[in-house]
Amino acid sequence: MTTDPFRTRDHVADFDDKIVAYRDRSAATRARLRTVTVRTGDAEGEALDLFFPGPDTHAGAGDAARPVHLFIHGGYWRMFSKDDFSFVADTVTAAGAIAAVLDYALMPAVRLSDIVGQVRRARRWIADTIADHGGDPARVTVSGHSAGAHLATFLLTADQPDPVAGALLLGGLYDLRPLQSSFLEPLIGLTDDEVATLSPIDHRHSPATRVRVLWGARETPPFHEQGRAFAGHLRDQGADVVAVALADADHMSSALDLGSPETEAGRHLVALIEGEGDRQP
Repeated sequence: MTTDPFRTRDHVADFDDKIVAYRDRSAATRARLRTVTVRTGDAEGEALDLFFPGPDTHAGAGDAARPVHLFIHGGYWRMFSKDDFSFVADTVTAAGAIAAVLDYALMPAVRLSDIVGQVRRARRWIADTIADHGGDPARVTVSGHSAGAHLATFLLTADQPDPVAGALLLGGLYDLRPLQSSFLEPLIGLTDDEVATLSPIDHRHSPATRVRVLWGARETPPFHEQGRAFAGHLRDQGADVVAVALADADHMSSALDLGSPETEAGRHLVALIEGEGDRQP
């Protein structure tokens, strides 16, 4: 029997332990950092948790308004929530930025286009409202893991009025076609129309957005192939792109590493927030 390369549980021996670590570290982050939860739309699950840096971190460039970083969780659009990924705010706030960790409704209760709409409404909420929370709407970056990386790409498409300044895409899927023959088919049932209209590899993207496309060196081949292909797609459209396979990281550990500034993934996140272009951290 051929093992499905997209079924992460089959390829990460300590999959369940990693999920426990996500939740334990997230609870510790929420207990330590000042947090505000806001609604970004009317649909169930449309919310952001805002995490704020402590007084010992800097706003940057002498500006009282802080940069803002939006994180979008993964889970194949069908599992997890913002509460499982609060730990990413540790790295974001250590860099002096406000962390915005996004929640969204899950498939199959909603369709993928609905989730994309929720992500874009959250981006609009940040543009319109984050100044009221001390954030700078002109310095917004985004990151996403797995399905969250897929969703993050819809904030830097060429049709967006205010594409984000920078994006970190970790372990993402940018061509949805192979998923129609994966274990996900009976779970979320991606339609031909969804694949045709919501595969990032088929979209045009703003060359103004700095992008870091990352994947774990120990991920299965499709994640390597899709990461390299999407990085090339962005470069062909004039974007400033860094593409890196993270040493000794798998699909689950790479997300955990985003919450630690001293890891390879964490250093990439800090460099993105600080506005570095193609510098390798």
